[in-house]
Amino acid sequence: MLERLRELGAKFLNFMKYIGGLWTLFVETLLWTFQPPFKRKEIMDQMNKIGVNSVPIVFLTSLFTGMVLALQSAYQMQKISATMYVASLVSLSMCRELGPVLTALVVAGRVGASITAELGTMKVTEQVDALETLATNPIKYLAVPRFVALFFMLPLLTIYADFIGILGGYLVGVGKLGVTSSLYWRMTYDPLVLKDFFTGLIKSFAFAIIICIVACYQGLNSEGGAEGVGRATTLSVVSSFILIISADCFFTALFYFAF
Repeated sequence: MLERLRELGAKFLNFMKYIGGLWTLFVETLLWTFQPPFKRKEIMDQMNKIGVNSVPIVFLTSLFTGMVLALQSAYQMQKISATMYVASLVSLSMCRELGPVLTALVVAGRVGASITAELGTMKVTEQVDALETLATNPIKYLAVPRFVALFFMLPLLTIYADFIGILGGYLVGVGKLGVTSSLYWRMTYDPLVLKDFFTGLIKSFAFAIIICIVACYQGLNSEGGAEGVGRATTLSVVSSFILIISADCFFTALFYFAF
């Protein structure tokens, strides 16, 4: 019994240490973000890697999500002769929930793993130590450009995903369900209000912070050679997924009860 309690206590302390490490890295990254010099070239390079290169996979994910959502909702809507409301369901679901969450999960799997592997390799090959020897702060040099790029590109990808998801629903609604094009678009935009749009957008900013901080923390704390980098990359993706879903639950409840 005592041994079990020790294990639980050790796990709890490790968890708190992990959360404290993430918070410390976030604060330091935020402070260094506003300290000159501003590395515009590195930020633009990261925006290209994170945002532009993620467009194809976000396109496919959102398009098929919108199509599947329309088909599944039509299965029930047709029973009560309310097929035209499929458009409203797709638009609200994509803007408030599915757009930001699915985009964040895709980016976490693609970009978060890449950041962790890149920084982890630099850590185990002592390149991070070399930066400190040259009086270069690793957080300023490595974390800040990725933080700024993710903070701006993930919301843009979310807006793009919302539109593509609605387009997927449109293809099913008009092509399969027999809803006229004009009626579908009217039922898409009439229920939407600014709160629906900004709800998803605020979530995407929070998700961007989570992805970047978790990926950078795992990368900068990697150890144990190639095996350690692989372990850190896996932990980075899993932790990002869990924190994204948890944050989504928190913000959904907050917006529901507060607004």
